[in-house]
Amino acid sequence: MPAMAPLWVLAIAFVLQLPLALAPGYFSHDELQWAWRAGTVDFVPWWDHRETFQFRPLTFNLWMALSRAFFDTPRAFHSILVLWGSLNAALLFAVGRRFGMGTRAAAIGAIGFVLTPFAAYVHGWVATIADLIWVSCALVLAWCVLRIERGWVIACLAFALSLFAILGKEAAAAIPVLCAVAWLLDPARRGRWAAATIGAGIAIALFLAWRAPALLHAPRDGGSQYVPSLLNVPVRWFEYQVFPPIFNLLEAHTTLLRTKPVIVAAALWVAMVAALWQAHRRIALAFLFGGFAALSPVLTLGVSTNHYGYGFAAVSAMCVAAAWRHASRQGRIAIAVFSALTVLHGVFVILAIHQVARIQSVFSPALAQLVSSQPGMVRLRPAPDAKEWIFVRLTHEIPTYHGVPVAGRVELVAAGQPADYEIRPDGSLIPVRTGLPTR
Repeated sequence: MPAMAPLWVLAIAFVLQLPLALAPGYFSHDELQWAWRAGTVDFVPWWDHRETFQFRPLTFNLWMALSRAFFDTPRAFHSILVLWGSLNAALLFAVGRRFGMGTRAAAIGAIGFVLTPFAAYVHGWVATIADLIWVSCALVLAWCVLRIERGWVIACLAFALSLFAILGKEAAAAIPVLCAVAWLLDPARRGRWAAATIGAGIAIALFLAWRAPALLHAPRDGGSQYVPSLLNVPVRWFEYQVFPPIFNLLEAHTTLLRTKPVIVAAALWVAMVAALWQAHRRIALAFLFGGFAALSPVLTLGVSTNHYGYGFAAVSAMCVAAAWRHASRQGRIAIAVFSALTVLHGVFVILAIHQVARIQSVFSPALAQLVSSQPGMVRLRPAPDAKEWIFVRLTHEIPTYHGVPVAGRVELVAAGQPADYEIRPDGSLIPVRTGLPTR
């Protein structure tokens, strides 16, 4: 493998995501809430595992540290996460090469990965650091398994990396399942993958046993979406398969709201899987079983979201890229159409996140200045051409913004309702009643 090839993949991936790196603001309420928390809490306890449902001390402490250092410079903050995502792409390239993919195919798969709507969402939204952590650990483990021959070394690495990953996010429970799929489909290294499966499985099992009281009984902050049910599995799985080519959707949970695009996307997906099967059955099985394994911890949940599909996107992108050289002419057409729509979708997500960040960089400072300059409740009404959902998120349970108390001071009212200020599409505030200052 050319020594510089991973660095070229990293650089190209970063350049293609420049709109995310250069975003001047933030995407949702999570970033604003954790910036406040970073200024009021020294650290999240590493041992509070019995009372907290979402126990992610590695993620939350890293998030607060980054917020303290970079929240006031969003472009620097975003650049760090885009660089991290690009590093994951370089790791994915290296893993693909170790699996026997050609340099060009592995590079296309890795770069295509960052342009999926799943990866674009993770690399652009600060609240998804947890997904970066667990997928990085999974990729490092895969790279180690493909290089190291001693089973006990692999088992120890798998244990350590899986434990590290699950302190970042519970989705790391997918790691031993992914290793088991590799054990089935990679007979040349079956002993190594068995060791990785055992090491990772022990780490995850011990962690889940340690966390069992909270997982079973602690209140779920996200409501019903975190209540697992096996009935959700087929619906969630289907959503993750057909979401990528529906290129004008921002959020995966809205996928099934549009019947015709879903039918078209499902037909394209079937054609692509048939093309993978014709190209190489093992690649098709890796796409289906590996994709299911990467999604396995989240398929029982009540809602699908883009960042839950981050590991799935990594597996899928490399399988599709690996199949190209073996595919027939008709198969390449099916692969090309599905892939092109998926990349177009990723570009749409990148530009949408950048646009929301620009709006937030105007809206939140204007709102803080307004709240600090006048007493009482401030009523805001989105303009007819403004996207209301953006401002719903940007005013949701924000205690303070840059030291200005916001919670309990802002009410977002519907169109036609009395208001003090109207929110313009760019996030600026225009007084509705005479005598009020413009922000």
